[in-house]
Amino acid sequence: MASTRRPTYRPAKPASRDGAARDGAAGRDTSAGAPDGGKPAVITASKGVPEVTAQEKAQASAPKRSTPKAGTPKRSTPKTSTPKGKAWKPGTQKPETTSPDEPGQDNVLAFPEPRGRRIRRNLIVAVCVTAALVAGLIIAAVYSPVLAVHSVSVTGTKLLKPAQVQAALKPLLGTPLPQVSDDEVTSLLKPLVQIKSVTTQAHPPSVLVVQVQERVPVALVKRGNEYMLVDVDGVRLSTTADPTSVKLPVIDGGAGTIGKDLFQATAEVLGALPANVLAKLSNASAKSVDAVELKLLDGQTVIWGNAGEKELKARVLEALLKVPADPANPVNTYDVSVPRHPVTR
Repeated sequence: MASTRRPTYRPAKPASRDGAARDGAAGRDTSAGAPDGGKPAVITASKGVPEVTAQEKAQASAPKRSTPKAGTPKRSTPKTSTPKGKAWKPGTQKPETTSPDEPGQDNVLAFPEPRGRRIRRNLIVAVCVTAALVAGLIIAAVYSPVLAVHSVSVTGTKLLKPAQVQAALKPLLGTPLPQVSDDEVTSLLKPLVQIKSVTTQAHPPSVLVVQVQERVPVALVKRGNEYMLVDVDGVRLSTTADPTSVKLPVIDGGAGTIGKDLFQATAEVLGALPANVLAKLSNASAKSVDAVELKLLDGQTVIWGNAGEKELKARVLEALLKVPADPANPVNTYDVSVPRHPVTR
C-alpha cells in the first residue's frame, strides 16, 4: 500500500569553503544554475525519518554478545572507567576498575555455600568441641583431689582380718581413685600370703572397695608341737596348736619329710575334694605319686591312686560315702583308683 504522506522540502545548508574548494579542484562547475551567482540552491526531500547518530551506528556495527541460557549464573565483568577523551594505550598503567555501586572494588557475584559442606563443617566442629570437653573431664577426674581415696572397704576375708588388709593398703590414701589399679593393690598385698587374688572397685567420691580371694587350706602339716595350715600349693597360711579345732586332714611327715613331689600329689588330691568330704578325713599319706591314701575319721581307708581324674574320683567317693552303712557288711576300704569301676570291701 503506497504511503499517502506528502514529502516536505527544505533548503540544504550552504556548502563550506572547504567543500567549495574541493569542488573547484575537481573541476566542477558550481556556479551553473545558481540563483545567487555561483551558489546554487539544493533542495532535498525527507519523509521525517530521524537521523541516526554516530554512537548508534557504532553500537549497531559492534558484534553481539551471546545471551546465557536459563539456569546459568551470569558472571559480572568489571568495568573500566577512563577519563573522557582519553584512551588506554599498551605499555601504560591500566585504569582502576570500578563497579556501579562502589567505586574501586570488583563487583563479584557470591554463590551460597553448598548445604552438604556446611553440615560437614558443623559436624567436625561439634566433634572437636566434644573431644576437648571429654579430655578436660578425664584430666580433671584423674588428677582432681576431690576423688582421692579416704577409706578402704575389704570383703572376702576368712583367714585374715579386714584391718590387716587396710593397714597394707594405707599408702593408697590420698591417691585419686582413677589412678588406683589392681596391679598396685596386688603389689601392696603381696606380703599377705593368704591372699591369692584381688579385685578393686572405685565408689566415688572417696571409697575403694577391695574384694579378696584367699587361698583355701587343704591340710595340716605337723611341725614339732604345732600344725601348719597349707593350701594345694603347700603355701603356709597359718598355724594352730590344736588340730581338732580345724577340720582338715593331717599330712604325715609334711612337705620337707615326704618330698616335694609326694607332698604336691597329696595336696592336689585334698584340693579336689568337696568340703563335706574333706571334713570327714583324718589324715593323708603317699608312698609314691601313684599311691595316695586317705584316712577317714571312722577309721576307713580310701585308696586314691595318682592325681589323675581327681574331679571324677572326688564325685565317686562322695557318692559312696552317702550310701547307708550295712552293719552286716561294713565297708573298711573305698577304692576309687579306677573311678569308673570303684570297689568297696
